[in-house]
Amino acid sequence: MTTGEPQRFAGPSDLHLHSNHSDGTESPGRVVRQAHAHGIRTLALTDHDRTTGWAEAGAVAAELGMTFLPGMELSAKHEWRSVHVLGYLFDPEDADLRAETERIRDDRIGRAERMVRNISRDYDLSWEDVLAHTTGDATVGRPHIADALVTRGIVRDRTEAFDGILHPREGYYEPHYAPDPLTAVRLITDAGGVAIIAHPVTAGRDRMLPPEVIERLIAAGLAGFEIDHRENTEDGKRILRRIAADHDLIVTGSSDYHGTGKPNRPGENTTADDMVARIIERATGTPPQFG
Repeated sequence: MTTGEPQRFAGPSDLHLHSNHSDGTESPGRVVRQAHAHGIRTLALTDHDRTTGWAEAGAVAAELGMTFLPGMELSAKHEWRSVHVLGYLFDPEDADLRAETERIRDDRIGRAERMVRNISRDYDLSWEDVLAHTTGDATVGRPHIADALVTRGIVRDRTEAFDGILHPREGYYEPHYAPDPLTAVRLITDAGGVAIIAHPVTAGRDRMLPPEVIERLIAAGLAGFEIDHRENTEDGKRILRRIAADHDLIVTGSSDYHGTGKPNRPGENTTADDMVARIIERATGTPPQFG
């Protein structure tokens, strides 16, 4: 259970950062140090579908006197839309959530291998090239393939890789398993966590979840939206702010930092103190680590 002491944390707060335990390029400890150097005092590590970076990140946060909110970005899918659900302060030992994340990670590995085989028919790229860009037991994904393509000189950077070879229109793409958003929200909330939809309007109304789906997610326990994010459109943000106000939802802002994998910088968007306090007060799975 959480202690319900929001007065013990201090902003600025960045609640969406990635390490090399998923698709970031830096260790969890380095991510925390980078956040601190950019003025962040409360942060969440939210690697994709895994919690293995929590211990290291928490240790460095304690050393620096920062507040640490353990988190994760859970992969989901609605029809053709990729939906990412940020989960905060959930119980990492929850059996149902652990089983689902293991299924997601296992499928991602097979999917990555299939994509590399497809690409290797036309480009000089091997599975070993991709594995060279992973650390420990990090789940192999498209970002690691992109980094291998850069190293091989096939593309200039991750952006070119995702806009070209790794884009579904190029024919090398392979789908991967992900639960529907309703399942994702329920898994996080049932594990005592707080569920927030990450970067929900990156292409405005067309890619946004339909209103009826959003209503079902809210009824199932969705706590809010990550609205202040560099990839969200202004039109989409206005729509979501209205929905959040109507339902008294939590609104967050974050960097989505990936090290050198993206241009995003820690603290470029932050979450208001009262919203962080609401996340802490709502969670029952894992307590925050106060600095």
